[in-house]
Amino acid sequence: MILNLLINSLMYGFFYSPFTTQMELDMSDLPTKLLSKEYLLCRDRVGAMIFLLVCLCYGYQTTLIPLFPGDEYEPFTARTLPTLLTFAGIGLSLLLLVTGQEDKNSGAVADFDWRLLISFLVLMALYGLGLTYLGFVLATGFFLLAGFYLLGERRKPVLFGASFPFVIAFYLLLTQGLDIYLEPGLIFTLW
Repeated sequence: MILNLLINSLMYGFFYSPFTTQMELDMSDLPTKLLSKEYLLCRDRVGAMIFLLVCLCYGYQTTLIPLFPGDEYEPFTARTLPTLLTFAGIGLSLLLLVTGQEDKNSGAVADFDWRLLISFLVLMALYGLGLTYLGFVLATGFFLLAGFYLLGERRKPVLFGASFPFVIAFYLLLTQGLDIYLEPGLIFTLW
């Protein structure tokens, strides 16, 4: 099955889909099909273009990260990981842009839960505010707790077991293992 899929994708190019039949791969239809609105403006390609734009903006911002004197000769600096993430994101978005399928072939969900999207946007805004006032551990723990709850998890042992222990472990890794300072929050600095 996989070998057959690989051979067919090599024969018909990147636009081959295992869901298409030989009747749909008529070469006289191919240029018209590739330039149709349904093919170019599918969810995969629109999402890939948005992700590519975000990665390019992020890549520009990584060039603005200041370096300490002498860091230009170091193999790993403050810019290294963000630059690698930028190239990985650009590569993945270009791959999705090339291999994206029409909505009817990709299995895209027709209805969209806008309420869940808006809830997560509000939750992320509250998380940004919470980092300033509550600090990393409490804000991130409550963010994960609320996010899991929004996604439908209702069991309390899972909610608390998947949020706070991982946040505390990550906090200890960052502060003790990597010696990165994380602001404790205004609540804890007032005491």
